[in-house]
Amino acid sequence: CLQRMTCILIDTYGFIEHLGQFAIVKRCIEKSTGLEYAAKFIKKRQSRASRRGVRREEIEREVVILQQIQHNNIISLHDVYENRTDVVLILELVSGGELFDFLAQKESLSEEEATQFIKQILDGVQYLHSKRIAHFDLKPENIMLLDRNVHLPRIKLIDFGLAHKIEAGADFKNIFGTPEFVAPEIVNYEPLGLEADMWSIGVITYILLSGASPFLGDSKQETLGNISAMNYEFDEELFSSTSELAKSFIRQLLEKDTRKRLTIQDALNHPWIKPLNSRQAMVKRLSVVNLENFKRQYARRRWKVKYLEVSFLIEIKTAALDLICMCFF
Repeated sequence: CLQRMTCILIDTYGFIEHLGQFAIVKRCIEKSTGLEYAAKFIKKRQSRASRRGVRREEIEREVVILQQIQHNNIISLHDVYENRTDVVLILELVSGGELFDFLAQKESLSEEEATQFIKQILDGVQYLHSKRIAHFDLKPENIMLLDRNVHLPRIKLIDFGLAHKIEAGADFKNIFGTPEFVAPEIVNYEPLGLEADMWSIGVITYILLSGASPFLGDSKQETLGNISAMNYEFDEELFSSTSELAKSFIRQLLEKDTRKRLTIQDALNHPWIKPLNSRQAMVKRLSVVNLENFKRQYARRRWKVKYLEVSFLIEIKTAALDLICMCFF
């Protein structure tokens, strides 16, 4: 499926501007229709010995999964091209920015409004899980808005680079994902399944209601240790106005035993998402997110994540220089 060349890409699309912070993503226009898309350039690994770029089988897995997906809350794949160095995914243009950046600009947010966004995330994940697809990298940076200039923006889940089809009976293990959001079974190198996504949704919900991250430490090792030890709490300062229903939802997602963790259907039926009576519905309407705390804590989290990323890159560069020195001296 990865055979179409760059010359066809240039003939078909006109490129406008760079998008995104990490991957090379460009806004482009399909010349024949005038429709706008996002072109994501994935650098291919050139040899088995190289550590730069992405292995071909990993790119093909992402493409195959994206080709199976068609849902309102998930980014869609329009086309695929390939040249000697890159694979280019032509994706639906999602231009509303990150959900959490949008929330940080609001003046008020009730739990009822918060659950409208969580429900959209759950709907997208339910669709994936119905196809036995685990995303494995659910985090705020991968929860985007199609357009923020509407009454209720539509959520779009993006970035399927780590997604896998979970085969029944298969013993699938891997250590991957963003440390802050990975489930204990990933940390402990245990068999993985759809349950890992549900843990990530628990972490995302915790952050959405407080701005703080439940397990984030001062290093990758500390973060993973916190997850394995289930070292988190509902700080009174951050959760004083949070309903018990919301805390119950989070607790049942942040369950170390995968057999006890909420499934996607359990989550959709939880009374915080789907109130069983008028009293529960009223609790959601009256409970509010402390947005001042959210903005302060979320900014602190973003700073710490950036710091850890830079520290990790410095460690890699130092290790590489040490290796070069060993080779020459």
